[in-house]
Amino acid sequence: MSRALLSIASALCLTACASPDRPAERQVIMSEGTTLPAARGIWLSEESGWILAIDEAGITRWQDTPAGCYRTAQDGPTLMSQVEYRYFTPADDQSARFEYLPGDGHAVLVRQAGLPAHCGTGDLTSPSAVFETFTGIFDRHYAAFDRRGVDWGAAVAAARPRISDDMDEAALFAVLSDLIEPLGDSHTKLIADIDGARQRAQFGLGETLPMIATSLGETPWLIGLVDQTLGELLDPGARHVGNDRVIIGTIDQRIGYIQIFTMGGFTDTDIPGTPEWAAAELAALDVMLDDALTQFAGLDAVILDLSNNRGGYDAVTRAIASRFTDTAYDGYAVRTEWDGAPLATYRINPHDGPRFTGPTLVLTSDVTVSAGEITTMMLRQLPNVTQAGTTTRGAFSTPLAKPLPNGWYLELANEIFADGDGAVHEARGLEPEISLDVFPADDPVGGHAAAVRALVAQIPDE
Repeated sequence: MSRALLSIASALCLTACASPDRPAERQVIMSEGTTLPAARGIWLSEESGWILAIDEAGITRWQDTPAGCYRTAQDGPTLMSQVEYRYFTPADDQSARFEYLPGDGHAVLVRQAGLPAHCGTGDLTSPSAVFETFTGIFDRHYAAFDRRGVDWGAAVAAARPRISDDMDEAALFAVLSDLIEPLGDSHTKLIADIDGARQRAQFGLGETLPMIATSLGETPWLIGLVDQTLGELLDPGARHVGNDRVIIGTIDQRIGYIQIFTMGGFTDTDIPGTPEWAAAELAALDVMLDDALTQFAGLDAVILDLSNNRGGYDAVTRAIASRFTDTAYDGYAVRTEWDGAPLATYRINPHDGPRFTGPTLVLTSDVTVSAGEITTMMLRQLPNVTQAGTTTRGAFSTPLAKPLPNGWYLELANEIFADGDGAVHEARGLEPEISLDVFPADDPVGGHAAAVRALVAQIPDE
């Protein structure tokens, strides 16, 4: 088995939003060492608090927050913090759509007369200034306080007396970490380097992953799951493909089986997040699904196993959904205000190649998160699809990257995902119709195979 499997545990945080593609109007921002003249100027995104200052040489990003406005580098510790806008689509004289991948990952920014006067005017690196910046970012952008049962104003007021400008970095990190822990949101994280050691505050990882961390360990667990699936659960001839992110096979020669660990990472393309990477990922997915669904034609059912899916690239989720429907439908919509209009609504059109529209069962657990949940949310709206397993994590939003003025790095959930009927599952997760314990504490490897077999037993012979 390839050691590439060991990176399954790292979610590919490239989930993104997009409105309908308009390739005829899209232009490359940076070409031959200089920028597109039409894109030059100062641009503001209210939804993210980003200001882009574009001159002939390139793009400078500023963070506009209630506590102040400061310049930040685009070289943080996660993929989301390394996203650079590459494409520019003018909407009118005062606004434009910026994208990092063609047709995906867009933001609408409004042209400004100049950089706001308060940008760069104060030192925001003291503990008290970092605290006010951090809490102000959440107050302005975090989307799920009510859903997660947190009174942010009260929490901030209670924490403020713990802050002083003579406190050390470890103490400040502890205060900020304590503030985000009650959110229980795995799409919210704080990362810092303190005294040469990387510190990370991230909560809401469900029950399974913490249990595995204190028992088997994640690497032996994943290896055990893959070995058991290929060696015992599936018929001879099962394949481990897509850079070890996908398992394809059959069960009892009558049930198709696809397990997907991450929504992306199927190739060895050198630079994730580039247009070349996106094209290669979707092409690799097409090859795998064409192969699988051609093999599954005429079988009684298909099990799509997302029980260990850690998320990834949203375009992959939509491509998967298109393989299980004969009719177009609204998969999901995204907005940043609870009473606001959607920023984007995603229409899923049937794939023009091999599809499977017979009985389909999507297996989930509390490990299923982000793009894995988006896939589940889209598929379970179809009449031929049933969700089984346990409730998903309940973390849908694309993480918003917000570097802090002292060099620390913050991500938080600022988006609201709704299914085609308008239901929002953030913080609650997607509850299955068929309840199966996929990763029981007393046997988190064997329990997975037992859950799949129990699901197979419920599928009638056609």
